[in-house]
Amino acid sequence: MHRRSFVAGAASAAVLPSIARAAEPLKISAFAGASNLPIWAGQAKGFFAAQGVEPTLAITPNSTQLARDLVAGDIDLALTSIDNVVAYDEGQGEVDLGKPANFVALFGIDNGMLHLMVDKSINDFAGLRGKLLSVDAMTTGYAFVLREMLARNGVKEGDVQWAKVGGGAQRLDGLLKGEQAATLLNTPLDLIAEARGFKRLLRARDMLGAYQGICGATTRDMLARKGKEIGAFARGLRASIAWLADASHRDEAVALLVERMKGMEKPAAERAYDRLLDPVDGMYRDLKIDMNGLKTVLELRSRYAVPPRPLTDAGKYVDAGFLDAAFK
Repeated sequence: MHRRSFVAGAASAAVLPSIARAAEPLKISAFAGASNLPIWAGQAKGFFAAQGVEPTLAITPNSTQLARDLVAGDIDLALTSIDNVVAYDEGQGEVDLGKPANFVALFGIDNGMLHLMVDKSINDFAGLRGKLLSVDAMTTGYAFVLREMLARNGVKEGDVQWAKVGGGAQRLDGLLKGEQAATLLNTPLDLIAEARGFKRLLRARDMLGAYQGICGATTRDMLARKGKEIGAFARGLRASIAWLADASHRDEAVALLVERMKGMEKPAAERAYDRLLDPVDGMYRDLKIDMNGLKTVLELRSRYAVPPRPLTDAGKYVDAGFLDAAFK
């Protein structure tokens, strides 16, 4: 059985709590996109309420704002690239947060589902030379993935120009407007670009192999204060993903995507659903962080981050006992 399999019936059981209880608020921040589908579904179907938690979702414009909000305690939980956790814990983040970050990753969402999307005039990596490429930030997130893609295909970092634009939604907008020639986009933003005639040059997973992308993260101080509520959110999220993965709910899930994703029509929403819920490459059913994928993150950070230092201890950035405690 695949590691992301889910015990049948758990999702339906999650919505039938034996004792009614008041829902505790939980402030969450994430990037725009259909990766928020499990939160939307969980809110609509009552999976979070069944666990006694009421999450509110704020959309962040970029990783630096998200890091500031998290360290300031303005949010309780961030859904962000695990590389951002490592970057700020190691003092290699894009901005100075004014104090130690003490970020910790609690659970995994996906492998990033990253695709290099390029202008229709570009046919290969050589065609990127001299072009403007967009990233969220140069020192965190997926910038190192893009730099590694270029390097493995004979394009030096100085052969291209760089623009720090923000999250995937902002990068997609810049690509569609012709302001940049290429960027990494996750699903379903890559599908939107493709529908507008942009080309898919390479899927990151095909080059990197295992890679840990989005995770649920907080500060260690916040975990001590709100660990119970975050654990309840994780249970609701797992139930929501299991519900979404049930093919009998596909039409309802697609309709939710069309409702929540501005400009997404049904055919694109259907493709997005199929990608997001793919049993191998889609969202993790068990929410376990891919530790081999995290090792890839550390290898890239060891290669490209400033100040440079070798990073080898993947467990340093993860609370290994969180999921066991949340799901027991």
